Amino acid sequence: MDAVVVLFITGLISLFLGMYQKPWMALVCNLIGLAASFMLFFYYGTYDSILKSHFFTLVFDSTGILLSLLSILMTALVLLFGYGSQSKDQAHYADLTSLMMFSLTGALCLIGFRDFFMFFIGLEILSIPVYVLVGSRRGNEASAEAALKYFFTGSFATAILLFGIALVFGATGSFNLNEISFAILSGLYTPALLIPGALMIFAALLFKVGAFPFHFWTADVYDGSSKPVLAYMSTTVKIAGLVALVQLMGKIFGNLAGNWETFLYVVILVTLFLGYLSAFNQKSLKRLLAFSGISNTGIALLSILSGAEHGGRNLVIFLLAYGASSLILLVSSQHVEDEENDIVALKGLGYRNPVLGVSLLISLLSLSGIPPFSGFFGKMLMIQDILTEHPVLAVGAILSAVVGAVVYLKLLLHIFTKETNTHKVQVNAFSGFVLVVSSLLLLGGWIILFL
Repeated sequence: MDAVVVLFITGLISLFLGMYQKPWMALVCNLIGLAASFMLFFYYGTYDSILKSHFFTLVFDSTGILLSLLSILMTALVLLFGYGSQSKDQAHYADLTSLMMFSLTGALCLIGFRDFFMFFIGLEILSIPVYVLVGSRRGNEASAEAALKYFFTGSFATAILLFGIALVFGATGSFNLNEISFAILSGLYTPALLIPGALMIFAALLFKVGAFPFHFWTADVYDGSSKPVLAYMSTTVKIAGLVALVQLMGKIFGNLAGNWETFLYVVILVTLFLGYLSAFNQKSLKRLLAFSGISNTGIALLSILSGAEHGGRNLVIFLLAYGASSLILLVSSQHVEDEENDIVALKGLGYRNPVLGVSLLISLLSLSGIPPFSGFFGKMLMIQDILTEHPVLAVGAILSAVVGAVVYLKLLLHIFTKETNTHKVQVNAFSGFVLVVSSLLLLGGWIILFL
Protein backbone atom coordinates (compact mmCIF):
# COMPACT_ATOMS: atom_id res chain seq x y z
CA MET A 1 0.00 0.00 0.00
CA ASP A 2 2.94 2.33 0.68
CA ALA A 3 3.92 2.27 -2.98
CA VAL A 4 0.39 3.16 -4.09
CA VAL A 5 0.35 6.18 -1.75
CA VAL A 6 3.81 7.26 -2.99
CA LEU A 7 2.63 7.12 -6.61
CA PHE A 8 -0.52 9.10 -5.85
CA ILE A 9 1.44 11.81 -4.02
CA THR A 10 3.95 11.88 -6.86
CA GLY A 11 1.12 12.48 -9.33
CA LEU A 12 -0.17 15.38 -7.22
CA ILE A 13 3.27 16.99 -6.95
CA SER A 14 3.82 16.57 -10.69
CA LEU A 15 0.45 18.19 -11.35
CA PHE A 16 1.43 21.30 -9.37
CA LEU A 17 4.88 21.39 -11.00
CA GLY A 18 3.02 21.93 -14.25
CA MET A 19 2.52 25.56 -13.22
CA TYR A 20 6.21 26.17 -13.94
CA GLN A 21 5.78 24.85 -17.51
CA LYS A 22 9.09 23.02 -17.34
CA PRO A 23 8.49 19.43 -18.50
CA TRP A 24 11.81 18.13 -17.19
CA MET A 25 10.75 18.91 -13.62
CA ALA A 26 7.60 16.80 -13.95
CA LEU A 27 9.55 13.99 -15.61
CA VAL A 28 12.19 13.90 -12.85
CA CYS A 29 9.49 14.00 -10.15
CA ASN A 30 7.59 11.11 -11.73
CA LEU A 31 10.71 9.00 -12.25
CA ILE A 32 11.74 9.51 -8.61
CA GLY A 33 8.27 8.45 -7.47
CA LEU A 34 8.33 5.41 -9.74
CA ALA A 35 11.79 4.43 -8.50
CA ALA A 36 10.67 4.76 -4.86
CA SER A 37 7.54 2.68 -5.42
CA PHE A 38 9.57 0.09 -7.34
CA MET A 39 11.91 -0.32 -4.36
CA LEU A 40 8.99 -0.50 -1.93
CA PHE A 41 7.53 -3.39 -3.93
CA PHE A 42 10.94 -5.01 -4.32
CA TYR A 43 11.30 -5.13 -0.52
CA TYR A 44 7.58 -5.78 0.08
CA GLY A 45 7.02 -7.84 3.23
CA THR A 46 10.52 -7.25 4.62
CA TYR A 47 9.53 -4.15 6.62
CA ASP A 48 6.63 -3.12 8.85
CA SER A 49 4.31 -0.69 7.12
CA ILE A 50 2.21 1.70 9.18
CA LEU A 51 -0.54 1.33 6.55
CA LYS A 52 -0.67 -2.47 6.57
CA SER A 53 -3.27 -2.79 9.33
CA HIS A 54 -5.53 -0.18 7.73
CA PHE A 55 -5.50 -1.48 4.15
CA PHE A 56 -6.01 -5.22 4.48
CA THR A 57 -8.10 -5.19 1.27
CA LEU A 58 -4.94 -4.59 -0.77
CA VAL A 59 -2.50 -7.51 -0.50
CA PHE A 60 0.20 -8.61 -2.92
CA ASP A 61 1.45 -12.19 -3.23
CA SER A 62 4.68 -13.09 -5.04
CA THR A 63 2.99 -12.98 -8.47
CA GLY A 64 1.28 -9.70 -7.60
CA ILE A 65 4.63 -8.18 -6.64
CA LEU A 66 6.18 -9.22 -9.97
CA LEU A 67 3.21 -7.80 -11.89
CA SER A 68 3.38 -4.55 -9.90
CA LEU A 69 7.11 -4.22 -10.59
CA LEU A 70 6.44 -4.86 -14.27
CA SER A 71 3.66 -2.22 -14.38
CA ILE A 72 5.87 0.38 -12.72
CA LEU A 73 8.78 -0.40 -15.04
CA MET A 74 6.59 -0.21 -18.15
CA THR A 75 5.12 3.13 -17.04
CA ALA A 76 8.62 4.54 -16.49
CA LEU A 77 9.66 3.42 -19.98
CA VAL A 78 6.52 4.98 -21.47
CA LEU A 79 7.30 8.30 -19.74
CA LEU A 80 10.84 8.28 -21.13
CA PHE A 81 9.69 7.30 -24.59
CA GLY A 82 6.95 9.94 -24.68
CA TYR A 83 9.04 12.82 -23.34
CA GLY A 84 10.32 13.85 -26.77
CA SER A 85 6.87 14.36 -28.28
CA GLN A 86 4.75 15.24 -25.25
CA SER A 87 7.18 17.80 -23.79
CA LYS A 88 6.64 20.03 -26.84
CA ASP A 89 3.38 21.04 -25.19
CA GLN A 90 5.00 22.60 -22.14
CA ALA A 91 1.76 23.91 -20.69
CA HIS A 92 0.12 20.48 -20.50
CA TYR A 93 2.95 17.96 -20.24
CA ALA A 94 2.69 17.66 -16.46
CA ASP A 95 -1.07 17.15 -16.72
CA LEU A 96 -0.64 14.19 -19.06
CA THR A 97 2.05 12.49 -17.00
CA SER A 98 0.12 13.05 -13.76
CA LEU A 99 -2.86 11.29 -15.31
CA MET A 100 -0.61 8.33 -16.08
CA MET A 101 0.60 8.26 -12.47
CA PHE A 102 -2.96 8.34 -11.13
CA SER A 103 -3.95 5.62 -13.58
CA LEU A 104 -1.01 3.50 -12.41
CA THR A 105 -2.27 3.67 -8.82
CA GLY A 106 -5.53 2.18 -10.07
CA ALA A 107 -3.62 -0.52 -11.94
CA LEU A 108 -1.82 -1.54 -8.74
CA CYS A 109 -5.15 -1.67 -6.90
CA LEU A 110 -6.44 -4.05 -9.59
CA ILE A 111 -3.44 -6.29 -9.10
CA GLY A 112 -3.71 -6.53 -5.31
CA PHE A 113 -7.44 -6.14 -4.56
CA ARG A 114 -9.08 -8.46 -2.05
CA ASP A 115 -12.68 -7.24 -2.17
CA PHE A 116 -15.02 -5.74 -4.74
CA PHE A 117 -14.79 -2.25 -3.21
CA MET A 118 -11.08 -2.04 -3.95
CA PHE A 119 -11.62 -3.76 -7.29
CA PHE A 120 -14.14 -1.19 -8.48
CA ILE A 121 -12.17 1.77 -7.13
CA GLY A 122 -9.00 0.50 -8.81
CA LEU A 123 -10.76 -0.10 -12.12
CA GLU A 124 -12.22 3.40 -12.23
CA ILE A 125 -8.99 5.09 -11.12
CA LEU A 126 -7.25 3.17 -13.90
CA SER A 127 -9.85 3.91 -16.59
CA ILE A 128 -10.95 7.53 -16.11
CA PRO A 129 -7.48 9.09 -16.68
CA VAL A 130 -7.08 6.93 -19.79
CA TYR A 131 -10.33 8.32 -21.23
CA VAL A 132 -8.77 11.79 -20.95
CA LEU A 133 -5.38 10.66 -22.26
CA VAL A 134 -6.93 9.14 -25.38
CA GLY A 135 -8.46 12.52 -26.24
CA SER A 136 -5.35 14.54 -25.35
CA ARG A 137 -4.36 15.27 -28.98
CA ARG A 138 -5.95 18.69 -29.17
CA GLY A 139 -7.36 19.64 -32.54
CA ASN A 140 -7.31 16.05 -33.76
CA GLU A 141 -10.77 14.78 -34.73
CA ALA A 142 -9.73 11.10 -34.59
CA SER A 143 -8.49 11.58 -31.02
CA ALA A 144 -11.72 13.27 -29.90
CA GLU A 145 -13.83 10.58 -31.56
CA ALA A 146 -11.74 7.81 -29.97
CA ALA A 147 -12.08 9.39 -26.51
CA LEU A 148 -15.86 9.68 -26.82
CA LYS A 149 -16.23 6.13 -28.10
CA TYR A 150 -14.00 4.78 -25.33
CA PHE A 151 -15.79 6.78 -22.65
CA PHE A 152 -19.35 5.84 -23.64
CA THR A 153 -18.65 2.17 -24.23
CA GLY A 154 -16.52 2.06 -21.06
CA SER A 155 -19.34 3.61 -19.05
CA PHE A 156 -21.74 1.00 -20.42
CA ALA A 157 -19.33 -1.77 -19.39
CA THR A 158 -19.01 -0.23 -15.92
CA ALA A 159 -22.80 -0.27 -15.50
CA ILE A 160 -22.87 -3.98 -16.37
CA LEU A 161 -20.01 -4.57 -13.94
CA LEU A 162 -21.82 -2.87 -11.07
CA PHE A 163 -24.97 -4.86 -11.77
CA GLY A 164 -22.91 -8.05 -11.69
CA ILE A 165 -21.22 -7.11 -8.40
CA ALA A 166 -24.64 -6.37 -6.86
CA LEU A 167 -25.91 -9.81 -7.92
CA VAL A 168 -22.82 -11.51 -6.48
CA PHE A 169 -23.34 -9.68 -3.20
CA GLY A 170 -26.98 -10.72 -3.16
CA ALA A 171 -25.99 -14.34 -3.78
CA THR A 172 -23.22 -14.59 -1.17
CA GLY A 173 -23.84 -11.71 1.26
CA SER A 174 -20.27 -10.44 0.97
CA PHE A 175 -17.94 -8.27 -1.12
CA ASN A 176 -14.81 -9.96 0.25
CA LEU A 177 -13.19 -12.35 -2.22
CA ASN A 178 -12.18 -14.92 0.39
CA GLU A 179 -15.70 -15.05 1.81
CA ILE A 180 -17.21 -15.31 -1.69
CA SER A 181 -14.80 -18.12 -2.56
CA PHE A 182 -15.68 -19.95 0.67
CA ALA A 183 -19.42 -19.54 -0.04
CA ILE A 184 -18.97 -21.04 -3.51
CA LEU A 185 -16.92 -23.98 -2.21
CA SER A 186 -19.45 -24.62 0.55
CA GLY A 187 -22.49 -24.25 -1.70
CA LEU A 188 -23.77 -21.39 0.45
CA TYR A 189 -24.95 -19.15 -2.38
CA THR A 190 -27.96 -18.49 -4.57
CA PRO A 191 -27.23 -19.86 -8.08
CA ALA A 192 -29.94 -17.76 -9.74
CA LEU A 193 -28.06 -14.62 -8.64
CA LEU A 194 -24.42 -15.69 -8.55
CA ILE A 195 -24.08 -17.18 -12.04
CA PRO A 196 -25.64 -14.21 -13.92
CA GLY A 197 -23.62 -11.85 -11.70
CA ALA A 198 -20.35 -13.61 -12.47
CA LEU A 199 -21.17 -13.60 -16.18
CA MET A 200 -21.85 -9.85 -16.09
CA ILE A 201 -18.51 -9.22 -14.40
CA PHE A 202 -16.85 -11.45 -16.98
CA ALA A 203 -18.46 -9.55 -19.87
CA ALA A 204 -17.45 -6.16 -18.45
CA LEU A 205 -13.84 -7.26 -18.03
CA LEU A 206 -13.77 -8.74 -21.54
CA PHE A 207 -14.57 -5.23 -22.73
CA LYS A 208 -11.77 -3.73 -20.63
CA VAL A 209 -9.15 -6.07 -22.14
CA GLY A 210 -10.55 -5.89 -25.68
CA ALA A 211 -11.57 -9.52 -26.16
CA PHE A 212 -14.32 -10.89 -28.42
CA PRO A 213 -17.20 -10.03 -28.54
CA PHE A 214 -16.39 -6.67 -26.93
CA HIS A 215 -13.34 -5.84 -29.05
CA PHE A 216 -15.05 -3.41 -31.42
CA TRP A 217 -13.66 -0.26 -29.78
CA THR A 218 -10.02 -1.32 -29.83
CA ALA A 219 -8.87 -0.39 -33.35
CA ASP A 220 -10.50 3.07 -33.40
CA VAL A 221 -9.29 3.98 -29.90
CA TYR A 222 -5.74 2.82 -30.63
CA ASP A 223 -5.77 4.69 -33.94
CA GLY A 224 -6.90 7.94 -32.34
CA SER A 225 -4.45 7.85 -29.43
CA SER A 226 -0.98 9.34 -29.40
CA LYS A 227 1.83 6.79 -29.45
CA PRO A 228 2.89 7.32 -25.80
CA VAL A 229 -0.74 6.87 -24.67
CA LEU A 230 -1.07 3.82 -26.90
CA ALA A 231 2.12 2.43 -25.36
CA TYR A 232 0.66 2.92 -21.88
CA MET A 233 -2.59 1.20 -22.89
CA SER A 234 -0.67 -1.70 -24.44
CA THR A 235 1.40 -2.25 -21.31
CA THR A 236 0.13 -1.11 -17.92
CA VAL A 237 -3.60 -0.95 -18.72
CA LYS A 238 -3.53 -4.32 -20.50
CA ILE A 239 -1.58 -5.94 -17.64
CA ALA A 240 -3.95 -4.71 -14.91
CA GLY A 241 -7.11 -5.65 -16.81
CA LEU A 242 -5.92 -9.16 -17.62
CA VAL A 243 -4.68 -9.81 -14.10
CA ALA A 244 -8.04 -8.76 -12.60
CA LEU A 245 -9.91 -10.93 -15.12
CA VAL A 246 -7.79 -14.01 -14.42
CA GLN A 247 -7.96 -13.42 -10.67
CA LEU A 248 -11.76 -13.29 -10.60
CA MET A 249 -12.77 -15.81 -13.25
CA GLY A 250 -9.91 -18.25 -12.70
CA LYS A 251 -9.63 -18.28 -8.92
CA ILE A 252 -12.76 -16.86 -7.30
CA PHE A 253 -15.40 -18.08 -9.75
CA GLY A 254 -13.32 -20.97 -11.07
CA ASN A 255 -15.51 -23.64 -9.45
CA LEU A 256 -18.48 -22.33 -11.42
CA ALA A 257 -16.70 -22.65 -14.76
CA GLY A 258 -18.93 -25.53 -15.81
CA ASN A 259 -21.78 -23.04 -16.19
CA TRP A 260 -19.99 -21.00 -18.85
CA GLU A 261 -17.15 -23.20 -20.12
CA THR A 262 -18.66 -23.41 -23.63
CA PHE A 263 -18.98 -19.61 -23.76
CA LEU A 264 -15.39 -19.26 -22.54
CA TYR A 265 -14.16 -21.67 -25.21
CA VAL A 266 -15.88 -19.65 -27.93
CA VAL A 267 -14.56 -16.36 -26.55
CA ILE A 268 -10.96 -17.61 -26.43
CA LEU A 269 -10.98 -19.36 -29.81
CA VAL A 270 -12.54 -16.45 -31.69
CA THR A 271 -10.30 -13.93 -29.90
CA LEU A 272 -7.21 -15.97 -30.82
CA PHE A 273 -7.91 -15.83 -34.55
CA LEU A 274 -9.98 -12.67 -34.98
CA GLY A 275 -7.11 -10.30 -34.18
CA TYR A 276 -4.46 -11.87 -36.39
CA LEU A 277 -6.81 -12.35 -39.35
CA SER A 278 -7.91 -8.71 -39.07
CA ALA A 279 -4.28 -7.56 -38.82
CA PHE A 280 -3.17 -9.47 -41.90
CA ASN A 281 -3.76 -6.72 -44.48
CA GLN A 282 -3.64 -3.66 -42.24
CA LYS A 283 -1.84 -0.57 -43.57
CA SER A 284 -1.74 1.29 -40.25
CA LEU A 285 0.73 0.20 -37.56
CA LYS A 286 -1.58 1.38 -34.79
CA ARG A 287 -4.47 -0.70 -36.07
CA LEU A 288 -2.15 -3.66 -36.60
CA LEU A 289 -1.08 -3.39 -32.95
CA ALA A 290 -4.72 -3.14 -31.89
CA PHE A 291 -5.67 -6.36 -33.68
CA SER A 292 -2.46 -8.06 -32.58
CA GLY A 293 -3.35 -7.13 -29.00
CA ILE A 294 -6.73 -8.82 -29.37
CA SER A 295 -5.17 -12.17 -30.28
CA ASN A 296 -2.53 -11.85 -27.56
CA THR A 297 -5.36 -11.23 -25.11
CA GLY A 298 -6.81 -14.57 -26.25
CA ILE A 299 -3.60 -16.32 -25.25
CA ALA A 300 -3.59 -14.56 -21.87
CA LEU A 301 -7.18 -15.72 -21.27
CA LEU A 302 -5.90 -19.30 -21.24
CA SER A 303 -4.73 -18.53 -17.68
CA ILE A 304 -8.35 -18.65 -16.54
CA LEU A 305 -8.33 -22.39 -17.19
CA SER A 306 -4.79 -22.99 -15.98
CA GLY A 307 -4.37 -24.99 -12.81
CA ALA A 308 -0.59 -25.08 -13.01
CA GLU A 309 1.39 -24.27 -9.90
CA HIS A 310 3.49 -21.67 -11.70
CA GLY A 311 0.65 -20.32 -13.85
CA GLY A 312 0.97 -16.84 -12.34
CA ARG A 313 4.61 -16.49 -13.30
CA ASN A 314 3.88 -17.80 -16.77
CA LEU A 315 1.37 -14.98 -17.18
CA VAL A 316 3.99 -12.48 -15.96
CA ILE A 317 6.45 -13.67 -18.62
CA PHE A 318 3.82 -13.49 -21.35
CA LEU A 319 2.70 -9.97 -20.40
CA LEU A 320 6.33 -8.83 -20.04
CA ALA A 321 7.14 -10.08 -23.55
CA TYR A 322 4.05 -8.53 -25.12
CA GLY A 323 4.54 -5.17 -23.38
CA ALA A 324 8.24 -4.89 -24.24
CA SER A 325 7.61 -5.84 -27.88
CA SER A 326 4.84 -3.27 -28.23
CA LEU A 327 7.09 -0.58 -26.76
CA ILE A 328 9.84 -1.31 -29.29
CA LEU A 329 7.40 -1.11 -32.22
CA LEU A 330 5.93 2.19 -31.02
CA VAL A 331 9.31 3.77 -30.21
CA SER A 332 10.57 2.81 -33.66
CA SER A 333 7.51 4.19 -35.45
CA GLN A 334 7.73 7.43 -33.45
CA HIS A 335 11.08 8.23 -35.05
CA VAL A 336 9.74 7.80 -38.57
CA GLU A 337 7.58 10.89 -37.97
CA ASP A 338 4.71 9.66 -40.10
CA GLU A 339 1.44 11.26 -39.03
CA GLU A 340 -0.58 8.69 -40.95
CA ASN A 341 1.11 5.82 -39.07
CA ASP A 342 1.39 3.96 -42.36
CA ILE A 343 3.40 0.74 -42.32
CA VAL A 344 4.93 1.82 -45.64
CA ALA A 345 6.90 4.47 -43.72
CA LEU A 346 8.73 1.67 -41.86
CA LYS A 347 10.16 0.26 -45.11
CA GLY A 348 13.91 -0.15 -44.85
CA LEU A 349 13.97 1.14 -41.27
CA GLY A 350 16.25 -1.74 -40.25
CA TYR A 351 18.97 -0.32 -42.52
CA ARG A 352 18.38 3.32 -41.69
CA ASN A 353 19.29 2.84 -38.03
CA PRO A 354 21.06 -0.30 -36.70
CA VAL A 355 19.75 0.17 -33.14
CA LEU A 356 16.17 0.28 -34.37
CA GLY A 357 16.86 -2.61 -36.73
CA VAL A 358 18.18 -4.94 -34.03
CA SER A 359 15.43 -3.94 -31.59
CA LEU A 360 12.70 -4.51 -34.16
CA LEU A 361 14.20 -7.87 -35.08
CA ILE A 362 14.11 -8.98 -31.44
CA SER A 363 10.62 -7.57 -30.93
CA LEU A 364 8.99 -9.21 -33.96
CA LEU A 365 10.74 -12.55 -33.46
CA SER A 366 9.55 -12.55 -29.84
CA LEU A 367 5.98 -11.73 -30.88
CA SER A 368 6.22 -14.53 -33.45
CA GLY A 369 7.08 -17.00 -30.70
CA ILE A 370 10.58 -17.76 -31.94
CA PRO A 371 13.02 -19.11 -29.30
CA PRO A 372 14.97 -18.11 -27.29
CA PHE A 373 13.05 -14.88 -26.73
CA SER A 374 10.62 -14.23 -23.86
CA GLY A 375 7.65 -14.29 -26.23
CA PHE A 376 8.36 -17.91 -27.06
CA PHE A 377 8.53 -18.95 -23.40
CA GLY A 378 5.42 -16.93 -22.56
CA LYS A 379 3.30 -18.59 -25.26
CA MET A 380 4.76 -22.04 -24.73
CA LEU A 381 4.15 -22.03 -20.98
CA MET A 382 0.62 -20.65 -21.34
CA ILE A 383 -0.28 -23.38 -23.82
CA GLN A 384 1.52 -26.06 -21.80
CA ASP A 385 -0.59 -25.23 -18.74
CA ILE A 386 -3.86 -26.16 -20.48
CA LEU A 387 -2.61 -28.82 -22.90
CA THR A 388 -3.81 -31.87 -20.93
CA GLU A 389 -7.26 -30.72 -19.81
CA HIS A 390 -8.14 -28.44 -22.73
CA PRO A 391 -6.42 -29.82 -25.85
CA VAL A 392 -8.82 -28.06 -28.23
CA LEU A 393 -7.81 -24.66 -26.90
CA ALA A 394 -4.14 -25.66 -26.92
CA VAL A 395 -4.30 -26.64 -30.60
CA GLY A 396 -6.22 -23.45 -31.36
CA ALA A 397 -3.58 -21.35 -29.62
CA ILE A 398 -0.78 -23.06 -31.56
CA LEU A 399 -2.52 -22.51 -34.89
CA SER A 400 -3.22 -18.91 -33.92
CA ALA A 401 0.47 -18.42 -33.08
CA VAL A 402 1.36 -19.67 -36.57
CA VAL A 403 -1.00 -17.14 -38.18
CA GLY A 404 0.45 -14.43 -35.93
CA ALA A 405 3.99 -15.39 -36.92
CA VAL A 406 3.07 -14.83 -40.58
CA VAL A 407 1.75 -11.34 -39.72
CA TYR A 408 4.86 -10.39 -37.75
CA LEU A 409 7.38 -11.89 -40.17
CA LYS A 410 5.65 -10.12 -43.04
CA LEU A 411 6.18 -6.83 -41.18
CA LEU A 412 9.77 -7.81 -40.40
CA LEU A 413 10.56 -8.43 -44.08
CA HIS A 414 9.06 -5.04 -44.89
CA ILE A 415 11.26 -3.34 -42.29
CA PHE A 416 14.38 -5.01 -43.68
CA THR A 417 13.61 -4.35 -47.35
CA LYS A 418 16.62 -2.38 -48.58
CA GLU A 419 15.97 0.83 -50.49
CA THR A 420 18.43 2.95 -52.43
CA ASN A 421 17.15 6.41 -51.49
CA THR A 422 16.61 6.43 -47.74
CA HIS A 423 17.65 8.92 -45.09
CA LYS A 424 19.14 7.93 -41.77
CA VAL A 425 16.91 7.93 -38.69
CA GLN A 426 18.23 9.40 -35.45
CA VAL A 427 17.28 8.04 -32.03
CA ASN A 428 17.45 10.24 -28.93
CA ALA A 429 18.96 9.07 -25.65
CA PHE A 430 15.65 8.36 -23.90
CA SER A 431 14.31 6.29 -26.79
CA GLY A 432 17.62 4.46 -27.05
CA PHE A 433 17.42 3.57 -23.36
CA VAL A 434 13.85 2.28 -23.76
CA LEU A 435 14.89 0.16 -26.75
CA VAL A 436 17.82 -1.36 -24.87
CA VAL A 437 15.83 -2.16 -21.72
CA SER A 438 12.93 -3.61 -23.72
CA SER A 439 15.31 -5.73 -25.80
CA LEU A 440 16.98 -7.06 -22.65
CA LEU A 441 13.57 -7.98 -21.23
CA LEU A 442 12.81 -9.93 -24.40
CA LEU A 443 16.19 -11.66 -24.29
CA GLY A 444 16.16 -12.58 -20.60
CA GLY A 445 12.69 -12.05 -19.14
CA TRP A 446 12.17 -15.81 -18.87
CA ILE A 447 14.70 -15.80 -16.00
CA ILE A 448 11.69 -14.95 -13.79
CA LEU A 449 10.92 -18.68 -13.84
CA PHE A 450 13.94 -19.33 -11.66
CA LEU A 451 13.40 -16.55 -9.12
